Amino acid sequence: MPANLPPNLQLIGFDADDTLWHNERFFQLTQERFAELLADFADPSHLDARLLEAEKRNIGHYGFGIKGFVLSMVETAVEVTDGRVPGAVIGQILEAGRDMLRHPIELLPHAREAVEQLAGRHRIALITKGDLLDQERKLAQSGLGDLFDRIEIVSHKDPETYARIFAGHAEGEAMMVGNSMKSDVLPALEVGAWGVFVPHSLGWALEHADPPHAQTRFREIADLGELPALVEGIS
Repeated sequence: MPANLPPNLQLIGFDADDTLWHNERFFQLTQERFAELLADFADPSHLDARLLEAEKRNIGHYGFGIKGFVLSMVETAVEVTDGRVPGAVIGQILEAGRDMLRHPIELLPHAREAVEQLAGRHRIALITKGDLLDQERKLAQSGLGDLFDRIEIVSHKDPETYARIFAGHAEGEAMMVGNSMKSDVLPALEVGAWGVFVPHSLGWALEHADPPHAQTRFREIADLGELPALVEGIS
């Protein structure tokens, strides 16, 4: 076994949205619907840029998730129309948000198999950020909830959060698996855990970060089907 591999991987954390189940595509579909509603006031590229700026401003106030996204759409609609946005358009934006909150859960390929295989040999945790009620709804619908030893729905995924969750584990004894380099991989590596990046075809611009190729505990896999073998090689 190479010298940089630890003898015992004890806790594996999984991100939820776009790691275990589809999520970002519903945001993108809603954003396309938003562009259609505001087509008389702004071209799509300008509207997308204004919406992204609103999301950046509002994360600290509303947190991550659908509700903050909807409020940012409303704010953007007011801004690009100079306050003249029709009430009917606001109503349709709100309805689009409710549609997002009702969408059924669709697991990503190999998600169930990977979680089931690893749950039998390691302690596993779900570590996700976003609206509490929405994340609880998605977890219940996924059918995976009973497989996790620990559920953490957090406001932020930063080094302090991972340090708390991975407390009691020595360097290299914990792992975080997710599709966000910024939220799942980099802060986990910073506190001594393994960081496994699972790319998703759709990504949110605010979650982009460069991969830390120089880090010995960084790994990238094509999909969750490769995770059990990776874990077996580390454990």
